[in-house]
Amino acid sequence: MITADNITTHELIGMETEISDSSNPQLVGLNGRIVDETKSMILVNTKKGIKSIAKSNSDWKFTIDSKDVIIKGSTIVKRSFDRLGGKA
Repeated sequence: MITADNITTHELIGMETEISDSSNPQLVGLNGRIVDETKSMILVNTKKGIKSIAKSNSDWKFTIDSKDVIIKGSTIVKRSFDRLGGKA
């Protein structure tokens, strides 16, 4: 179960997100469903199509159990496999 404490160690694909802060002010407020992620990028399906956004340059807001959780992008700059603790 995803909680505010362990969200950085869970799969983000399929979650709704919003950019709460970014080095690019045009991205603030962008929201949608995460459809894919790489080591340094998150692909978000927005009303205007799929957008590729750098993880490290933005703060990501997720709503979990009716509470907003803000995650610094720099804390999730890893391949999802590495972040989840998988082994080859």
